[in-house]
Amino acid sequence: MQQERSEKDFMKMLSEKFSFIFEEALIEEICLSGKLGNFSAGDMLIDLGQKIEYIPLILSGSIKIMTEDKEGNELLLYYLELGDTCAVTLNCCSKASNSTIRATCETDCQLVFIPAEKLEEWMVSFKSWRNFILQSYHERLGEMLKAVDTLAFENMEERLYKYLKNKVMVNGNPDLHVPHLEIANDLHSSRVVISRLMKKLEIDGKIRQHRNRIEFLEMIN
Repeated sequence: MQQERSEKDFMKMLSEKFSFIFEEALIEEICLSGKLGNFSAGDMLIDLGQKIEYIPLILSGSIKIMTEDKEGNELLLYYLELGDTCAVTLNCCSKASNSTIRATCETDCQLVFIPAEKLEEWMVSFKSWRNFILQSYHERLGEMLKAVDTLAFENMEERLYKYLKNKVMVNGNPDLHVPHLEIANDLHSSRVVISRLMKKLEIDGKIRQHRNRIEFLEMIN
């Protein structure tokens, strides 16, 4: 009886979050095949080189997707939020290859893990799934191209400001608890450079730095 109630609750939650994307039959399949997982901010979901066995579907929270260059320096690619999945993960699943990204929870998260073999099966069986996967590829590719453009054409101060703004939008909170070293790693820079630019942003009235947090002062459009 407890399991039956749990399955009904899972089905209800999926319907509430995804009925505008998926048809009822697909939601039922996700309920039958998917595994629910709860994670805390900072948890790593998958690392570079690991075998990918599941497709993540975000129910709540946000996830940071990173990659590394040949020297081991990290590069932020994009964030995932409610209703998103990871295009790089989908690509690895379709090729049966190991992960080329590192996924870390930016906030507390709840996810559904869908077996990788369902990717191709549902592409044929459900139009809404096919549209969802193609749209996910399109959106994540656009975000990765923006990340490359940012590296190539924007100066570090612009990149830092955009990074902080994106974090505020993803977290839904103008108060950020992120150390300068983590920012430096995400932006492929040094802690000294980031600290200097953070001071400049503070002088310009865009942020206010406190002992253990950064307060973003500008309005988000």
